[in-house]
Amino acid sequence: MAITSTGLNAATSAEYVAPSTAKDNTVLDKDDFMTLLLVELQHQDPTEPMDSEKILSQTSQLATLEASENTNKALSDLAASLGMSQQFSTISAIGKTADIGSNAVVFEEGSATTFEMYFPDDVQQGNIEITDVNGNVLKTLDVGTNPKGVYKFTWDGTDSGGNTLDSGIYYASASYTNPSGTSLKSRVGAYPIESVRFENNETLVKVGSSYVPLSKIVEVY
Repeated sequence: MAITSTGLNAATSAEYVAPSTAKDNTVLDKDDFMTLLLVELQHQDPTEPMDSEKILSQTSQLATLEASENTNKALSDLAASLGMSQQFSTISAIGKTADIGSNAVVFEEGSATTFEMYFPDDVQQGNIEITDVNGNVLKTLDVGTNPKGVYKFTWDGTDSGGNTLDSGIYYASASYTNPSGTSLKSRVGAYPIESVRFENNETLVKVGSSYVPLSKIVEVY
């Protein structure tokens, strides 16, 4: 079976446009309360001035509101900073192996299924086993002799007897030896992280020939 490497890198760029913000006039802030207090003082009855205790109480409430707003802003800025730091810390994962937690491949009757597998060492010889949910081996594919890397395979959905299987989820794993004769294993779902992309406030990592959300990665090693 002929197999081809899929180790191409992709570069993207995006220009960030800050969203426009408008003041919510349905909510009063500290400046509104200060304005109300000044208007109230301006229009008070000179013969019955406002109680000093009331003024102190309102001033105290204003100070409390301002402190609360400052705290909320500080927490918001901290959350944004931590989010940005977490995004860029993902860059350090480039070159490591990401595991999406499953070696499943989906077959739909009437069309061949393609999948990718990563071999972290040179392949002298080896086989890929297609199994069902119970672990029964249904088909064996030859890996061939190739340098280490990510390779794409095509499975026509038949078993070892040439019978077409039902549409469903199957599983692919490989056993191979390197040029030194060491026995190694691999499977669908574990790939090196080639690059990181930030898109719509989401972090995507390039594994194989696809970008997947960081949230889909269960382990990086």
